[in-house]
Amino acid sequence: MQYVNLGRTGLKVSRLCLGVMSYGSPESKDWILTEEQGRPFVRRALELGINYFDTADMYSRGISEEVLGRAMRDFARREDVVIATKVYFPMSDDPNDRGLSRKHILHAVDASLRRLDTDYIDLYQLHRWDYETPIEETLEALNDVVRAGKVRYIGASSMYAWQFMKALALSERNGWARFVAMQNHYNLVYREEEREMLPLCRSEGIAVVPWSPLARGFLAGGRAPGGGDTARAKSDRLAHGMYYADTDFQVAERAAAVAARRGVAPAQVALAWLLHQPGVTAPIIGATKLSHLEQAVAAVSLSLGDDERAELEAPYQPHRVLGHE
Repeated sequence: MQYVNLGRTGLKVSRLCLGVMSYGSPESKDWILTEEQGRPFVRRALELGINYFDTADMYSRGISEEVLGRAMRDFARREDVVIATKVYFPMSDDPNDRGLSRKHILHAVDASLRRLDTDYIDLYQLHRWDYETPIEETLEALNDVVRAGKVRYIGASSMYAWQFMKALALSERNGWARFVAMQNHYNLVYREEEREMLPLCRSEGIAVVPWSPLARGFLAGGRAPGGGDTARAKSDRLAHGMYYADTDFQVAERAAAVAARRGVAPAQVALAWLLHQPGVTAPIIGATKLSHLEQAVAAVSLSLGDDERAELEAPYQPHRVLGHE
């Protein structure tokens, strides 16, 4: 495993982050694994050198955080791992149990700390932009949880570049804790972030930790215009609305062709392409089979040639903005 700084911070993270959305309650989504099924993945990730783990309070309504917290307690020393979680989405029917108000952030961070069974969160992230709360209120609340020692660093997820830059400027103007990471939607079949967000992050020294690096499994193979052969492929309506254009399939076919020539899995090629994009720090991978995890780690050392990258990129066509909802 390779390790890099998280943006301009001194924090070292593995080149891959294990996302634990897939471990929690199957009642929330039928492809999610139970805690008993998910724990071996966390343990194996640690064995493979992954020290960076990402979750969110809304994944299985908090159960994912609990699963990760217990696994960290049983398999790792707290000081050896980087735990990231997120806040924004509704956690109940209460109108204040959602969003990025000061009230919700201060309540949500304490709730996440309890579920994770930890004294501090390494990276606390805004899951989305809150159009109903002034960003100044959100940023001051985040600054307070950092100063209180509950959070070490703050990050953000899918938003427009102008919104992110506004937040960075306000933090600097007021002397508040500054975002160090952007968790955005970026992969071989969705590259719109290359227009504004990625250049901004490179300029400002922000770590880029893409979510859905395999396009919700689309780039791993096994997908067809009418569906796919996995539980997630069959039930994931969101993926059907994001990645099923003809040119998306052409990109996936080229990834499979390059993989066949290399004797590796298509997922490894897609991840290797992403890992070598300027500014990308640590894609957030999901795994519901141990082979997925092994392939992802192997991708860290897979180097693609210029001709192979050009082959993969050639069919791409612009998409509407996806993932900010």
